[in-house]
Amino acid sequence: MRILLLAAGLLCVALAVAGTVLPLLPTTPFALLAAWCFARSSPRFHRWLLEHRWLGPYLRNWQDGRGLTRRAKQRALVLLWLSLALSAWLAEQTGWLRLLLLIPGVAVTHYLLRCKTLPDHPPVQQGTAEPPRKDVH
Repeated sequence: MRILLLAAGLLCVALAVAGTVLPLLPTTPFALLAAWCFARSSPRFHRWLLEHRWLGPYLRNWQDGRGLTRRAKQRALVLLWLSLALSAWLAEQTGWLRLLLLIPGVAVTHYLLRCKTLPDHPPVQQGTAEPPRKDVH
């Protein structure tokens, strides 16, 4: 089972990375699934994923229950509805399938909108910001 979870985690990482450049392939679900697989199969890969330059901050925020940034939510919602619209267009002869696609769309939208929203840019830590400038008139 450990080997299957490790293989699934690696596949999910590959799909998540591909999703960063392919417009209709989602990144976040694959990254979350990879983290779940690695947490159960390989502490080394799990740690690597959480420390990853691009995926790590999202996964750590999610894992710590802090939420998602506004930008991440917006991107997820736009990609979700674009992919659902494309699927509905491809299923043009099947009206019931179009209606069925609304269920995950509405559910995921509801879930994302209820998640905590983090600022897009982390606040400046105390002591690292430049002191305010005094204007001389």
